[in-house]
Amino acid sequence: MSAARPQPLEALPSARLAAVRGVFTDIDDTLTADGRLEPAARAALDALHAAGVPVVAITGRPMGWSEPFARSWPVAAIVAENGAVAMFRDGAALGTEYAQDAATRARNAARLRAVSARVLQEVPGTTLARDSPSRVTDIAIDHSEFVHLDAASIDRVVALMQREGMNASVSSIHINGWYGEHTKLSGARWMLRHLFGRELDAELERWVYVGDSPNDQAMFGHFPLSVGVANLRRFADQLHTWPAYITLGERGTGFAEIAARLLAARTPP
Repeated sequence: MSAARPQPLEALPSARLAAVRGVFTDIDDTLTADGRLEPAARAALDALHAAGVPVVAITGRPMGWSEPFARSWPVAAIVAENGAVAMFRDGAALGTEYAQDAATRARNAARLRAVSARVLQEVPGTTLARDSPSRVTDIAIDHSEFVHLDAASIDRVVALMQREGMNASVSSIHINGWYGEHTKLSGARWMLRHLFGRELDAELERWVYVGDSPNDQAMFGHFPLSVGVANLRRFADQLHTWPAYITLGERGTGFAEIAARLLAARTPP
């Protein structure tokens, strides 16, 4: 865990990037702007895929929202709902797996509905995220996508979720709450084991993590090669753990900077 401010991406030695095997990345406001994949990010994903560099996206967005992107984007997998459900190509089909079994998901569903009702009743101005109907294992309260909640209201929602025994995290757009031990980090470990049969913690220096918001802090603290896109700076007063490096560009433009550095480092002079 590092409270130190990040270095500019240009300070990341090319020799370290040359050894990288792949990229884990957040989606909202890291690859996208206003919910849409930015052209620079799409071009970067295509270039990484063409070079044989796998990208695994890990997001707080729901399974239903993520599924079409798992089919159409050049990524190895998308892990949705903060580590709860994974979608990956299985030949021509799309494979789906859950971190929790069906019985556990069914038991939690009623608990999730109850907490949702409490939040909406007890914290003025709150509303469920518009993508809520496609959620399977969590709830999401909108704070910046279509409505605005102030910092005090966000803190009240997080505290209420935690009092109910939930995990709670704040992304650039939503407050997510869920029951279970899964996280973005557990999702990354799961996918490396599933896709490649390897253990993430044995090769942390060979993977880059890219993110943009407070819910990426555990990943920033765990990955030596952690990178924030420049819009992360707007959360400066909320961060206890910064990434090691930060880009000049925001969102998809920042992700494209990382991809370009990585691909240049892998190319023989």
